[in-house]
Amino acid sequence: MSRKNRMPTDLSTVQKAFLVLLRTVIGWHFLYEGIVKVMDPKWSSASYLSESKWIFSGLFHWMVSHPAVLKVVDLANIWGLIFIGLGLFFGFLTQIACFSGILLLLLYYIAIPPLVGLGAGLFTEGNYLVVDKNLVEMLALCVLMLFPTGHIAGLDRMVFFIRAHRTRNAKEKKTKSKPVDASISDPSVSMRRREILSSLATMPIFGAFAFAVLKKKAWDSWEERHLAAAVREETQTMTGATIKTFQFASLKDLKGKLPYGKIGNLKITRLFLGGNLIGGWAHARDLIYVSKLIKAYHNDRKVFDTFRLAERCGINTILTNPQLARVINEYWRKEAGTIQFISDCGYKGDAITGAKVSIDAGAHACYIQGEISDRLVRENKLDTLQQALDFIRQNKLPAGIGAHRLETVQACVRRRIEPDFWVKTLHRTNYWSAAPKIEKDNIWCTNPEETIAFMGRLKQPWIAFKVLAAGAIEPKEGFKFAFENGADFICVGMYDFQIVEDVNFTSDILSKIDTRNRPWFA
Repeated sequence: MSRKNRMPTDLSTVQKAFLVLLRTVIGWHFLYEGIVKVMDPKWSSASYLSESKWIFSGLFHWMVSHPAVLKVVDLANIWGLIFIGLGLFFGFLTQIACFSGILLLLLYYIAIPPLVGLGAGLFTEGNYLVVDKNLVEMLALCVLMLFPTGHIAGLDRMVFFIRAHRTRNAKEKKTKSKPVDASISDPSVSMRRREILSSLATMPIFGAFAFAVLKKKAWDSWEERHLAAAVREETQTMTGATIKTFQFASLKDLKGKLPYGKIGNLKITRLFLGGNLIGGWAHARDLIYVSKLIKAYHNDRKVFDTFRLAERCGINTILTNPQLARVINEYWRKEAGTIQFISDCGYKGDAITGAKVSIDAGAHACYIQGEISDRLVRENKLDTLQQALDFIRQNKLPAGIGAHRLETVQACVRRRIEPDFWVKTLHRTNYWSAAPKIEKDNIWCTNPEETIAFMGRLKQPWIAFKVLAAGAIEPKEGFKFAFENGADFICVGMYDFQIVEDVNFTSDILSKIDTRNRPWFA
């Protein structure tokens, strides 16, 4: 008998049982992963492979960028999981199944290893450092390769005995000896009932697996039908107190690419993230709880995932307060993120100190925050504005001036203070809560027509912000209004579930703009 086919005899019954159980549950996991994917026509490995940042990341990204190759990879992944799972479940070609499973898990591990600085943006159910579930399951399969458990309980046992029985019969014919009762002369090659039972020992577990899969499928279908019925009922009987449903775009719905512009040497997408929502500055008017709500929503993990999703959608910049420098630096360090950071230098009302903090935190560009600029102009302290710009430029960064009030921009122009870029509010004032004469948090550009006309004469890049009036204007309308009326970039606060849709809106709007009241200056 060859060494590879020799059944372990020095293990106790309990040890053998647990080895078979380990093989079976790993087979269960592989098989179900494959079945779930084959039942989902939209599943693809693209999102996983695109997150790769380690030694073969170039190869994995190349696979994602070639649809035909990706299709082959997806099919190999799906059917590899299914066949490995079946082999492990039934103990058939067990060592080949173990080896194949090890290779597949090794690829998963290499694609996104849990190493310092290489964490994935994908959601995980735990925290990993070097060791993750892929590595643990891979080592478990290595153990199973050393013990041919298919010969303990599995179809490999049946195949072994059939071959042994045929070999013995062939020898008997060759020697012309009388047939021997195998059950008496050599029980090790007999195909008695206990051998058949041992060979099919995992069948009851497979039955439980099939029952669980069908039950879950039936439950999922029931949930879908129940939800659909609820939605139909809602649309027919909707009242003010009825639950409202929404449809959110996912990454698979991404349609176009964002164009870029430049501020100095800094390459920026025309649409980029604003940091107010992440930092907890909701501008929710009289809804005083909203700021706390969005701050609770945006824990570090959610911020990391939002940044990662933005990058995958083509957004490469966030404009925010230096108070968020910590989480941005954590994202760069832990997630190997590349999103650029434009700081508003809004640190305790002191633009120069805010610039120092921002530069130390790795900001790619800085500007004097709108409220600070407005106050300095009102107090006739334009020299302080110039000093802040000079300080930023001394550190070799693009330096800008922000403003809510058009008078701030006009005063700087009269004083011949020339920033590298402007950050100015722009939105219509025809939404229902806009009330310029009332002092409350409901309007940020009181004179859009005058703003458009004056900014149209300036030759520095213009970042428009508050283009949606803090959520009062639909994105399609607000984005179009800003770009058509001279904005070179728009800074928009976005939740993670809004990013894909906003990118699609921007790509579509920019591809169709025929006229602007101002040339592109970036």
